[in-house]
Amino acid sequence: MQTANTALVVFSGGQDSTTCLAWALANFDHVETIGFDYGQRHSVELECRRNVLAQLRQQYPGWDAKLGPDATLTLDVFRQLGETALTHDVEIAMTASGLPSTFVPGRNLVFLTLAGAQAYRRGLKHLVTGVCETDFSGYPDCRDDTMKALQVALNLGMESRLVIHTPLMWLTKAKTWTLARDLGGQPLVDLILEHTHTCYKGERGTRHPWGHGCGHCPACELRAAGYAQYLTDDLTGDLANE
Repeated sequence: MQTANTALVVFSGGQDSTTCLAWALANFDHVETIGFDYGQRHSVELECRRNVLAQLRQQYPGWDAKLGPDATLTLDVFRQLGETALTHDVEIAMTASGLPSTFVPGRNLVFLTLAGAQAYRRGLKHLVTGVCETDFSGYPDCRDDTMKALQVALNLGMESRLVIHTPLMWLTKAKTWTLARDLGGQPLVDLILEHTHTCYKGERGTRHPWGHGCGHCPACELRAAGYAQYLTDDLTGDLANE
């Protein structure tokens, strides 16, 4: 039996999924998380997600009371299906298909299908994911239409009433930073800066103003540009209010 005000967050340990987790904790009474070890090149995110969960529990007691179990599923199949820049050490570039080599075909479809199965077994009604159509790399499985179609398919296939939420779907990366601040204040922004991971190459050595990463891959560039715009928008707003 599903419990109405409960949610399962697809949580990678990155900026977007951490913001979505905070959004879920602000909107639901009970929240669980699920992550995936799919042989990703940036496997450091699996360690980061544990750190983020620990920091959220420590810094936000109210959220800690709502935060339930975490699950991590292993999916070797994506590496077996073929090379992508997220599963193999290959160049990050545009391909003949018009999509970047970081596109892992079917990844979000599989993730949400398995999340739906987990939610079904755990009695959770809502699925939350950080896919976005505004600031993204052109992945077709991040589109709003894809999410709507998948919700229909999951409910037909499981005879359930799961609801997929995409809080970031129409937000720029700058607005994602703003949402994090609105949800958890500056401490949440600081937590995201220090503990989350977005870099496709899995680099954690350099701490940039916007967080850790190589600074050159598309994920780092998008995060850096979004953070810079967020600071500009924030300063402009402060000046307008003086």
